[in-house]
Amino acid sequence: MTAEAMLASDFATLPDLIRAHAADRGTKPAIIFAERSMEYAELDRAMDRIAFSLQRDGAKQGDAVAILGPNTLEYALVFLGALRAGCVAAPLAPSATPDQLAAMVADCGAPILFHDAAHEIDVPARKISFEGLLDWLGDGTPVPVTVGPEDPFNIIYSSGTTGTPKGIVQPHAMRWVHIGRAPAGFGDAVTMVATPLYSNTTLVSFLPTLGWGGTVVLLAKFDAREYLVQAEKHRGSITMLVPIQYQRIMADPEFDRFDLSSFTLKTCTSAPFSAALKADILARWPGLLVEYYGMTEGGGTTILVCNAHPDKLHTVGKPIEGQDIRLIDDEGREVAQGEIGEVAGRSGAMMTGYHGRRDATDAATWYDEAGNRFIRHGDIGRFDEDGFLILLDRKKDLIISGGFNVYPSDLEAVLAQHPEVSDCAVVGIPSEQWGETPIGFYVGSGDPTELLAWCNAQLGKTQRLADLRRMDALPRSAIGKVLKRELRDLYR
Repeated sequence: MTAEAMLASDFATLPDLIRAHAADRGTKPAIIFAERSMEYAELDRAMDRIAFSLQRDGAKQGDAVAILGPNTLEYALVFLGALRAGCVAAPLAPSATPDQLAAMVADCGAPILFHDAAHEIDVPARKISFEGLLDWLGDGTPVPVTVGPEDPFNIIYSSGTTGTPKGIVQPHAMRWVHIGRAPAGFGDAVTMVATPLYSNTTLVSFLPTLGWGGTVVLLAKFDAREYLVQAEKHRGSITMLVPIQYQRIMADPEFDRFDLSSFTLKTCTSAPFSAALKADILARWPGLLVEYYGMTEGGGTTILVCNAHPDKLHTVGKPIEGQDIRLIDDEGREVAQGEIGEVAGRSGAMMTGYHGRRDATDAATWYDEAGNRFIRHGDIGRFDEDGFLILLDRKKDLIISGGFNVYPSDLEAVLAQHPEVSDCAVVGIPSEQWGETPIGFYVGSGDPTELLAWCNAQLGKTQRLADLRRMDALPRSAIGKVLKRELRDLYR
């Protein structure tokens, strides 16, 4: 079956799509990394060799294959080759501690761990370094496997910003939805990938590009100037970046000299995306700017086409067609239009559950009166009169001070307006007097005492910051989320 026919069908797997592209457009570049370019025919053969070698070494269909390291071509090949063998890709974050990494390998039960030289950890799994990958590879043909929509595709571990990382099991059906909802233009795309391959943020652009037969330009790590150089060199047309990356790119003093006219689509997700930053990108970077709001776990997704709704940049847009997003209160009851509630979403792209964590899966699940399954997003928001979703904050970050709800995002928005503040975050800490009280952290040149007075003068009495601390940089995950738990621990 041709790739075109597969993409028009009810279900196809990514390895089968890549096989079809190899037959249809074998000499087209599939992945470009540094000075290396791999065509679709080469990619297909490399996936076969990895799948054969995994099966030779006893890896069975449904087994997890753990992968640890920064972005490299070898990393991408192992990920895709594991899928060809019917295995489950389990990419791990190098930023995790050795104990956390060992716990993840044990949790997913991976018999094999692929890693780079800088990440040697003590685990019972067989360990294969990327540097020794060629010596490990055999040259046979893998035994074909039959994969169904509900079979696991990958296990993505949560960032651990709220505690012990949880393994999010995503089925092939979920990835098929991601491929299917991508515009047909992905087949001619040159997609710039500058976020880690262990992040779902990356995979929702990396996988659809290969599924449609486009070209991925994979960067080893993110650097704003290098991103601009590579985007101009390769005539990048599509990219998925997180807000902090957009912020650093737009702040580059040489930004306007780079030719970015080839871009047709820029997307963003994973962290709060300020209206001011969206407006700056619209004004200076060609092509559509689209914000997606959703979760690695799936649930509902909203979309905001910023070019079409310049008056809604403070929102995350409307639910994608066919997806259902509700707002619920603490008792699990739906709230009225315009009222504040926790976001719960339902779609065809939902995790199977947290691996080995039935309690966590149940806690993240909500059912409506008809018995339909929704996933709780953990965010608090409200719908405006036009049906656009306005996010207020993470539910776990809500500060209840003196009985009043205080949303850190409101305080951060005020702090960010000061010209001497380049980055900021607000967290709640225990208070004997108020139960909780807000504390601010910022990056910038302003004096903390003067900034605290200025900020509190703009805030309501129940919102005022109890303290403000200057930092060289806020702690962030690899995809730009502020690690508020670290800020709370640091302050304590």
